[in-house]
Amino acid sequence: MKSWCKTLVACGLVVGTLAGCASSDVDEAPVSPLPDITPSVEPSIVWDDSVGDGVGDYYSKLHPAVRYGKIFAASRDGKVAAFDEKSGDEVWKVDFNELFGDGPLKETNGARLAAGVTVAQNKVFVGGESGLLVALDVETGKPLWHTMASGELLSAPTVAEDTVVVNSSTGALDAFNIDTGAKLWSYESVLPNLTLRGTGSAAYAEGGFFVGTADGKVAVVIKSNGQPAWEQPIYVPKGGNEFSRMADVDMTPVLLGENIYAVSYNGNLASLEMRTGRVVWSRKYSSFDELAAGGLHLYLVDDHSNIYAVDRRNGLEVWNNSQLANRQLTSPAVYRGYVVVGDFEGYLHFIDRETGTIVGRIKVDGSGLFSQPQVVDDKIYVQARSGEIAAISLP
Repeated sequence: MKSWCKTLVACGLVVGTLAGCASSDVDEAPVSPLPDITPSVEPSIVWDDSVGDGVGDYYSKLHPAVRYGKIFAASRDGKVAAFDEKSGDEVWKVDFNELFGDGPLKETNGARLAAGVTVAQNKVFVGGESGLLVALDVETGKPLWHTMASGELLSAPTVAEDTVVVNSSTGALDAFNIDTGAKLWSYESVLPNLTLRGTGSAAYAEGGFFVGTADGKVAVVIKSNGQPAWEQPIYVPKGGNEFSRMADVDMTPVLLGENIYAVSYNGNLASLEMRTGRVVWSRKYSSFDELAAGGLHLYLVDDHSNIYAVDRRNGLEVWNNSQLANRQLTSPAVYRGYVVVGDFEGYLHFIDRETGTIVGRIKVDGSGLFSQPQVVDDKIYVQARSGEIAAISLP
């Protein structure tokens, strides 16, 4: 994310082509050097291991999942593994190219896993750019079923009771039976001529899936029949060309109490009423990352890696930090009294939630961190581009 043009290239494009967008065509925004800090916390790596060859330089939202006493992780090249949560010892590992290379992946360029990992109902759900969605047994890794979605899968599946849904790159939210993989319904949203490469996972509550769309909306889709209950723009695209009208909501809506919080690229951060979709407030921010929430605050990383804390009651900014600008930060996560973000050099930064001051950091892996840290049972789990998986904690 060294320039506006490079932001689009880094995220990729679902539709359309950026012609002639070379590094010599634009002025690159400077990457902030690692700031000098006075650390007050000393994070440490509890254990680390690796899965496959990681994701390389490709766009990916793959991240570890922690449940049933295990950590589950996947790599772009088709490896999916389970590790013991306490020791980090590998429990099982499978290779999608071996399992499905003569079947649904025969005509594709490898597994190209990019969606996951989601763990629920004693199953592990993983998908990829081929559109393949697979359910594995949580204890053995044995495939239970597989199916094909409407398009590329670039974000983690969402499980709700007897249903698993995936948000595909074609704008379709596909629902499948969790035990058989049988398709139940598909909700299709409008796909603009030009979008960022990526999708957000759906959130689930009270019988509805809440999902962001590529045309700047949040929609709630009824679980029982796939029909929309409402659709609400959080930003109305403006401008004289396709680039300025891009307004993707490429994150999972955050559901807190009776409100929904979502942010769009090139657009707004907004609070909506869950029941009606009415916009309670909106503020000008641009992001394609996940939001994090803690107490009365929302935490946001914008498209230039500036970090913000916003009061979720009224949208007023509490603090901002630009010390890590253009360091290609991950989505934020809340851990104890801190906001944690990773960067392209592999550092995990700890930021005081109340003041926005960087109070500690640790280098995990030089290949870089790329997806939202996962916080479970007082540990932080991160995945590096090389495939390294690490558990991190504070004393």
